Amino acid sequence: MTEPPPYPQIEPTTFDLIAAGTGLAECIVAAAASASGKTVLHLDANPFYGSHYSSLSVPELTSFLISNSTPSSPPSSTSTTSDIADYSIVNLITQPVYSDVEISCFYPELMEENLRKFNLDLCGPRVLFCADKSIDLMLKSGASNYVEFKSIDASFVGDGNGKLWNVPDSRAAIFKDKSLTLMEKNQLMRFFKLVQGHLAATVGAGTSGNDGNGNGNDEEEGKTKISDEDLERPFVEYLSKMRIILYAIAMADYDQDDMGVCQNLLKTKDGIDRLALYQSSVGRFTNASGALIYPIYGQGELPQAFSRRSAVNGCIYVLRMPVTALLMEKDSGSYKGVRLSSGQDIFSQKLVLDPSFTLASPSTSPSDLLHEGFNFLSTRDVKGKVARGICITRNSLKPDTSNLLVVYPPRSLYPEQITSIRALQISGNLAVCPLGMFVLYLSALCDDAIQGKRLLNAAMNALLTFPDPVNSESSSTVQSETSEEKPTVIWSGLYMQEMSTVDNGMPSLLFQGQFDSINFAPMPDGNLNYNDILDAALKLFQEMYPNEENFPETTPPENSEDDIGLTLET
Repeated sequence: MTEPPPYPQIEPTTFDLIAAGTGLAECIVAAAASASGKTVLHLDANPFYGSHYSSLSVPELTSFLISNSTPSSPPSSTSTTSDIADYSIVNLITQPVYSDVEISCFYPELMEENLRKFNLDLCGPRVLFCADKSIDLMLKSGASNYVEFKSIDASFVGDGNGKLWNVPDSRAAIFKDKSLTLMEKNQLMRFFKLVQGHLAATVGAGTSGNDGNGNGNDEEEGKTKISDEDLERPFVEYLSKMRIILYAIAMADYDQDDMGVCQNLLKTKDGIDRLALYQSSVGRFTNASGALIYPIYGQGELPQAFSRRSAVNGCIYVLRMPVTALLMEKDSGSYKGVRLSSGQDIFSQKLVLDPSFTLASPSTSPSDLLHEGFNFLSTRDVKGKVARGICITRNSLKPDTSNLLVVYPPRSLYPEQITSIRALQISGNLAVCPLGMFVLYLSALCDDAIQGKRLLNAAMNALLTFPDPVNSESSSTVQSETSEEKPTVIWSGLYMQEMSTVDNGMPSLLFQGQFDSINFAPMPDGNLNYNDILDAALKLFQEMYPNEENFPETTPPENSEDDIGLTLET
């Protein structure tokens, strides 16, 4: 039996920044640092890019979830002394960030033929709005040169009766929608007109005679601002009964009608901003049919796009290279570098770690003084959980639509449903699965696995058919389904993911300067887009390098039309 090849030695051995983990936030920080002229070493223990934001084959996804749902073993050496007399070693392990993993294969022979033909998103469902911050940053940074997108064909709101109602995303769509009554159309048209007028008046404030009280004195029709008082009201009150806007366009998570269970009450001003994002996304790209787009080959392409941009600027990438320990200066206790699984020590001024990292055990701290300060490395600010599900089918939820989004508002499936459930269907024409198959991603915020799986199962039962386990074992083919039947599930995976961060701030002034070089990237959140992840990454970069601009402007390409850097296939 041949032994694996030895780890290569990394040269040079000193960098401005080391990033351990190729999640989206780490890749954005590394790309921004390399664009600012910093020397960057980017490491990942996995054989693929993306970490918790990756797109994987079925075997890779299953292995990743299982391996990250149990604590990793501490390094073989637990010594706190290094070969270098000036440094102490603090061993690292990874804590589980996934739990309650359930993998079910109903047609093994069919799946066996296609196991490695899938690119399944680990943090799905995810889409990008055509006008959101992620697109702007990709265009600014040049990462858009390395990824292509397709449009999501349509959005729907689901109910407990199995019906899917089209989401009208513009005044023209409202007019054409046959499922709306005349009264509902008039109500929605007036609301969209009011929002557009408010946005126009806001942009023109200061030149259109605003009275300073948020009311505006521009009498021109359609340019009246919404009052400051109304902007501070709960959005659910302002919208009255228009739940389709609240949950399918403004993307509210929790039941906005029940203050007892709502953990995130959406204010009208924030709701207006979300509607503005949605409306400005419609029509930004001429060949996008709606507001939402999705990267070809899966969401894992986004971290890789920023990684490729970093590599152009000199960043060094090494996969299959775990970080096993921190190197801390004995006298001052300040961070100096990392020890790799190869045994090599690499030094840097700054360090960004995957959020799953923590100390192997308190006993490995170099001293009692440092032990107290190192508690921040082990403190996880758990912000709840997100239940995620992936289902593979042979038929679309809508016969005439390949790529679509479905939202189940709170209490639409059962009375105790307090959060929205989102389901995103992606087809083979986006290269995430074989042609003729479909991948359905589901997610819902939850407090625990029992609540999370009840939410997911309710949505899956409303949308899909699960085969009889006895019959599926003896059949290798999925029976043909008519347009009236729900798609049959071939394979499914359910899991809980922690939404946790580690406080990058200092535990006390006593340790100021010792740990401010060590930072943590965020886990994927429960949102549909990446705006909060993007904000966290750029904030982290600015805290690390306060005097540097993120992605400074470079000479534009010869053909510098608007949004020329984004490739969107029809």
